[in-house]
Amino acid sequence: MSRERLIVVATEDACGFDGKVSAQLGRSPFFLMAEADERMATVSKVVPNPYSGAHRPGAVPSFVCDLGADVIIAGGMGAGAIEIFHGFGIEVATGVTGTVGTVLGAYLSGEHRGVVPCAHDHSTRCHEDGGQRKGDRHEQSGH
Repeated sequence: MSRERLIVVATEDACGFDGKVSAQLGRSPFFLMAEADERMATVSKVVPNPYSGAHRPGAVPSFVCDLGADVIIAGGMGAGAIEIFHGFGIEVATGVTGTVGTVLGAYLSGEHRGVVPCAHDHSTRCHEDGGQRKGDRHEQSGH
């Protein structure tokens, strides 16, 4: 019997599995919460990020922890956030782009895990340990 986990994905919109994964955790407008076993995930809900417009170091990791997350997935995030998540016992996966469904599919199949160095373009100086990697070819079952 597979253990259920709560996977939280930083998203640009509230479109469920068809939504776009956010490039940066702290600026993500929404978080999709997905209940998952080893093979498939189902959306439990989408919640707004109360800190998307006002960066406060440590606030987003604490918020995600309070949601009950076992895993956080985002395009990228800062080293401080990664350290806080690890301190909470939350697995971090960064370096992804695409739809939530394809990224979740890649994660659940084991094709994407862990932190990937920053490789995206943005106007501010990069202090991030997370980046982006294509994940669109992976389909998510169960949605």
